[in-house]
Amino acid sequence: MHESNQISEHKKGYIMNKKKISVFKRICMLSTVILMMLTATLSLTACGKSNIPENTVFSVDDLAGKSVGVQLGTTGDIYVSDMETDGSDTKVERFNKGNDAIQALKQGKIDAVVIDAQPAKAFVSSNSDLCILDEEFVTEEYAICIAKNNSSFTSSVNEALNILINNGTIDTIINNYIGENPSKEAYIPKSAGENGTLTIAVNAYFEPYEYYNNGKVSGIDIDISNAIADYLGMKLSVEDMEFDSIITAVSSGKADMGISGITVTDERKKNIDFTIPYTTSSQVVIVRNNDAAGHGMSFAEKFKTDFINDGRYEYLLTGLKNTLIIALCAAIMGIVIGFLIAIVRSNHDKTGGMKVLNFLCNIYLTVIRGTPTMVQLLIIYYVIFSSVHISKILVAILAFGINSGAYVAEIFRSGIMSIDNGQFEAARSLGLNYRKTMTLVILPQAFKNVLPALANEFIVLLKETSISGYIGLNDLTRGGDIIRSITYDPMLPLFGVAIIYLVLVVILSSLVKKLERRLRSNERH
Repeated sequence: MHESNQISEHKKGYIMNKKKISVFKRICMLSTVILMMLTATLSLTACGKSNIPENTVFSVDDLAGKSVGVQLGTTGDIYVSDMETDGSDTKVERFNKGNDAIQALKQGKIDAVVIDAQPAKAFVSSNSDLCILDEEFVTEEYAICIAKNNSSFTSSVNEALNILINNGTIDTIINNYIGENPSKEAYIPKSAGENGTLTIAVNAYFEPYEYYNNGKVSGIDIDISNAIADYLGMKLSVEDMEFDSIITAVSSGKADMGISGITVTDERKKNIDFTIPYTTSSQVVIVRNNDAAGHGMSFAEKFKTDFINDGRYEYLLTGLKNTLIIALCAAIMGIVIGFLIAIVRSNHDKTGGMKVLNFLCNIYLTVIRGTPTMVQLLIIYYVIFSSVHISKILVAILAFGINSGAYVAEIFRSGIMSIDNGQFEAARSLGLNYRKTMTLVILPQAFKNVLPALANEFIVLLKETSISGYIGLNDLTRGGDIIRSITYDPMLPLFGVAIIYLVLVVILSSLVKKLERRLRSNERH
């Protein structure tokens, strides 16, 4: 007896050591893969730099027949689009952010970028291998966009702008950022907000008009908006989003006004009203500088610039927190929705009852599984909650929870239907009613059967949250985008985001395997 106990203890110790070795192996393998990926990327980047073609665009006329990058929805996009249909064989590449277009230009994927003058100067000052052509593409005026049928508010903002222009406040703000000796000290708001909150929509990748500085959105447009809010007796609230979403946000009531270097065009005036112009600018052409001396930073310098300087790692931490909140809450919501729908569907399959509820559930499954998650997210935010000021995190939880529920429902239903009918009939013959049969006999077995599929659904859900940035929510992926917009380095921020997702998935997979082992152990006992 004593020997058998010793053998048993020895086996337990062996199994525990084996598990520890397995976990250690998994960590080592993960670390090796990450190092290999980084090494390969650095090597490819180094090799790729030597293959970047020389610049062949030296004037606006040279753009004909070339590949030109623009930011989606900007006036640069509008003007360059005309070249697509003039027979010159010009190809227009549209990017969600200006810095993405700049990165494509640096990598030789496009020949030039057409963008506003001041952001162009900011891009070039941080990228010595780029330059701006002396010839301007087109001149333009910036104005603030306000929803139609809100003429009284438009008049109030115009009144504020007239006063701020006449007393020199706007010139002072602009010179503070693009003058000879710019201090870039933010305008200090004075209003206590007695008349409410002024919500503005911006795209914070447009330095010096709006950009991230020490974790906050700063710039010319922010300071001008603060000055307008002071005049109106309001407190400013800033909503950062994609540029092409600004007019939609203002039209739907998500923001009171949009200010992000927006040019007045006849096409835009069909959907939105504009104030008087508050400054002038121009569209310029950025190209690669053939005379620039190639130089690069070491890995340590890149890491410090991307994550350490100004505490930029906090963008990832904030995004990670929001991602985990959304994924966890959406998963719980999806399980509840999926469980209820699975009960209705399986009941109908087994007994033919609940016909109306089953019909409604089928419609829900068809619509949700038949449309993209991103479209559902945008519809919920911009259409369903168009006139309601609601937390973006809550919107994301609702969108992803509703979407996940459709897939979880089918997972649960397949698990329930996989249980042999003989067990259902045996339980009923023992006097158990339908509810007790399901809760005591069928569902426990079904849960164990579908656990791997549920875990996989949660992993998919975790990664799907990366589209939350389309409604201006700072999730993990958007945190990496913000760092890229500041440092113009695509590699480390993107790898950082990918590694965090990978680590989360590995941890989740390990927990699920541990739970599966425990369930199998309980079965044996």
